[in-house]
Amino acid sequence: EVLLVESGGGSVEVGGSLRLSCAASKYIDSSYFMGWFRQAPGKEREGVAAIDPDGNEDYADSVEGRFTISRDNAANTLYLQMGMLEPEDSGMYYCAAEIAVMGGTVGALDPDEYNVWGQGTQVTVSS
Repeated sequence: EVLLVESGGGSVEVGGSLRLSCAASKYIDSSYFMGWFRQAPGKEREGVAAIDPDGNEDYADSVEGRFTISRDNAANTLYLQMGMLEPEDSGMYYCAAEIAVMGGTVGALDPDEYNVWGQGTQVTVSS
């Protein structure tokens, strides 16, 4: 069964915005840590933003102030609002979920903490 499905990726110009969505199955509820990660060609997967069951957020320094993570528990959906996009933001974006994460919200940016992953959605920012 597919547990996480991302959507909303696309191609935008520098300075543009995108909103990613991640629809979670009924088995992943508000008690899970959830996060957004990205991977560019030839690079390791990195944490972008994470949110804990209490709604506390954490962001990578590179996206702080430009991206916002949120979750709609009623709709079982995770979002990532991305603004002021830069070419360096290009990559495959994945959402992930985990019931418990070492280190709390800060640890939730570590992709190794997650076992449930979506298939990804591509974001391309062109100058």
